[in-house]
Amino acid sequence: IAGVVGARIDYILAFNPSYYIQNPKEIFMINQGGLSIQGALIAGTIFALWYMKKKNIPIWKTADAFAPAIIMGQAIGRVGCDVFGIPMSQSWFWGVNVGGELLHPAQIYEAVLNYILFLVLWNKRKNIKYDGQIFFIYIIGFSINRFIVEFFRTNPMIFGRISIAHVFSLGIILIALIGMAWLKKKH
Repeated sequence: IAGVVGARIDYILAFNPSYYIQNPKEIFMINQGGLSIQGALIAGTIFALWYMKKKNIPIWKTADAFAPAIIMGQAIGRVGCDVFGIPMSQSWFWGVNVGGELLHPAQIYEAVLNYILFLVLWNKRKNIKYDGQIFFIYIIGFSINRFIVEFFRTNPMIFGRISIAHVFSLGIILIALIGMAWLKKKH
C-alpha cells in the first residue's frame, strides 16, 4: 500500500502537478496509469524501515534478504508494462510498431537490465562485507538501470535529454552511496 501511494504521489508531483490541482478527482484514478516506480521504492523503503524498527526486526539483514526478490519482481512486472519508448532512429528487428511508428521497447530494456542486476545480487549475497550491502547495491544498480532506460522513454524533460527520472535516479544514487558509506563505517 505504501508503495502504491508513494508511486502515485511521486507521479503527480513530478510529472504533472498542475493537471491534478485542476482535476483533484483524477488523483485517485490509478486505473488510468500514472505511477512512478521510483516513488514506490522511496515510500516502500521508508515504510519498511519504519516497520522493521518498530517490530525490532534486523533492518539491514532483512533488506539484504529482500533486495534480490524486489528486483526480480520489478523485472517481471516491467515485462507487462505497456509504456513504450521513443521512436527508433532506424528500423531494428526488436522495435515495437505502435500506430505505424517503430518504438524502442523501453520496458524490455529495463526488464533485461533488472534481470542482470538480480543475477549480480544473487551471486553477491555470499560475499557481503556488512549487512545492508546487497540492499544498497540494489538501490544503486536499479537507479543506474533506470537512468540508462530513461534515454529511451518519453518522460517530460527538464533540460536537454535529462528527465525528472534522471534527476531522481542521481539523487537516489547519492543517498545510497552516503548510506553505504555510513553502514560500512559503522561495521
